[in-house]
Amino acid sequence: MSGFESLFGTTFLVFLLITILFMGGCAFMTGQALADTWRPQWQLFPYMLLLGAADRFIDFALFGGVLLSPPGYLLDTAVLTIIALAAYRATRARKMAAQYPWLYRRSGVFTWQDRGPAEAAERLSEAPRR
Repeated sequence: MSGFESLFGTTFLVFLLITILFMGGCAFMTGQALADTWRPQWQLFPYMLLLGAADRFIDFALFGGVLLSPPGYLLDTAVLTIIALAAYRATRARKMAAQYPWLYRRSGVFTWQDRGPAEAAERLSEAPRR
C-alpha cells in the first residue's frame, strides 16, 4: 500500500481517472449550468458535497477503495469544488461580455471589466437599430 493509498483510501491512478477526469467533468458541467442560469455561486457547494460523496462511492464500488475515508472525501470534494468554481467563473465572464457588450468586455478567462461611461455610450450608439 502506497502513502497516497493509505492516506486517501484509493490509488493515485484511480484518483486521476475517476476524480479528475470523470467526476471533474461532472463538476465542470455543474459550474457551467449554474452560471448559465444566473444562479449564485454559493449554490455550487452543496452540489459539490454530493458529488464528492458519489465519487467516494464509485471509488469504493468499482475499485475497492475505502468508502468512509474523511481525508479522501475532503480531497475529492476540494478538487471538484475548484474545478466547478473555475467553470462557473469562466462561464460567467463569457456571459457578462456577451449579454452586456456595451457595458463589459472580457479581460481574461475568468474576468471582465467595465467599459467606462464614454466607451459604453459610444458602443451603445454603434449598436444596430432594430
